[in-house]
Order: sequence, then C-alpha cells, then structure tokens
Amino acid sequence: MKRFVSLFFAVLMLATPVQAKSDVKLVVEEPFIEMRTGPGRGYPVYHVVEAGENITVTRRRTEWFEVIAPRGQKGWVHRDELELTLDPEGFAVRVEDSSFGTYSNRRFEFGVLDGEFGGADVISVYGAYALTPNLSTELSVSQGIGTFADNVFATANVTHQFFPDKRITPFFTLGGGVLRTSPNATLVEVEDRNDEIAFAGMGLRLYATRRMVLRAEYKTYVIFTSRDDNQEIDEWKAGFSFFF
Repeated sequence: MKRFVSLFFAVLMLATPVQAKSDVKLVVEEPFIEMRTGPGRGYPVYHVVEAGENITVTRRRTEWFEVIAPRGQKGWVHRDELELTLDPEGFAVRVEDSSFGTYSNRRFEFGVLDGEFGGADVISVYGAYALTPNLSTELSVSQGIGTFADNVFATANVTHQFFPDKRITPFFTLGGGVLRTSPNATLVEVEDRNDEIAFAGMGLRLYATRRMVLRAEYKTYVIFTSRDDNQEIDEWKAGFSFFF
C-alpha cells in the first residue's frame, strides 16, 4: 500500500505539461495498450505494448501521457489506457484529473461578472495575475446603467484566497480606482464628474470544470466626492472566468 501511495503521487507529479523530474515505470496488465504518434485520438496508432511488458511514463499533456516502450519506441497513451497498468508491486494505477492541478497552478485569469451597483445594473470584465497560490492582483473595468445616472469605473485590487487548493474557497479583496458618473438629467444640465473610490469585499470561488471558475462577490465602496459628502455604495456580482 505504501508503494501504491508513492506511485500515486509520482503520477500526480506528471499532472503538469512540463517534463517530470523522474520517470515512472509501469507494467501493462490488459492484453495490450496502444501507443499513438501524438497526444490525441486523431494521431495514428503505431505501436502496441502487450501484457506483461514495461512502459516508462515521461510526461503528461492534458489526458495523454508520453511513454517509452521496452524496445525504445516513444509514443502517447490516453489516461484510460494508462489506468490498465500496474505498478511494479502489482497495484492498479489511478491517475488524478489534470484539470484541477492546472487550476491550482494557474497564473492568468480573465472573467465577466454581472450584478447590481447601488441599484444600477452593472457588468464587469477583469483580468487577474496570481502572485502566489493565495494572493493575486486584479484589474477590472465596469459599466453601470441606472435610472438617474450611468457609471464607468476602473479598479485595481489585491485578492486573498483562503483555500487555493480546494475546489471552493472564500476570498477577501481590497482595492481602489476611479469612478466616472454621468447623470441622466433632462431638465437641468449637470456635468459628469470623476471621483476616486476605495472598496473592500468578500466572495466565493468555485472551480467548475477544466479551465472555468464560477465566482460570486459582495463589495462595499466609498466614493470620495468633491462635495465633502462621501458616498457609500454596495455591489453584488456573480459570473465566471477562464484561467491559463
């Protein structure tokens, strides 16, 4: 069992598309497994490894593994076939889903959120860069359309995720930016105004599937107006993002 656990984690190391630090040796259990010339079912099968023969796994690309056959042939095997092999101690190989591993190691993320900003409909687009597994920076641009005024605001913020290795995690964020307000006055001409804003917020992130993340958040804003009567506005939004 101890060896099985070791092998399991060794295969987990192959969850990234880069070269693994060490190769993993397995034994074919079923009558045969098929090796293809590339990582996809569109590539032709060019070699078959029969039951009882060894293969060496060298790296992983999504659901495909590059392996070396006993006589040196190199090809690609799908995850389903890799799970038809045994470790040298005779235990079945189980391969971890690669998508969540990619999520845990993501660097860039782009998303869209929709919700309400002080009673106005608002939509936001944002981009994020992960500094560490817990900490990321974000830039966003939002547009709010209300009954009495429309808003456009750009913000920068820092977000802290509490459990980045979990599929669902709460997060906390702090930031600031600039808000442009355009009143919808019809009887009296009112000038547009630009104000600085600061905000704090919290929310939940849920890893959905492959490269998609669902996100819901609440923020409370302070608008530093030139009229010496700062405003406070609440915002709710939900949406999705893709990571790379």
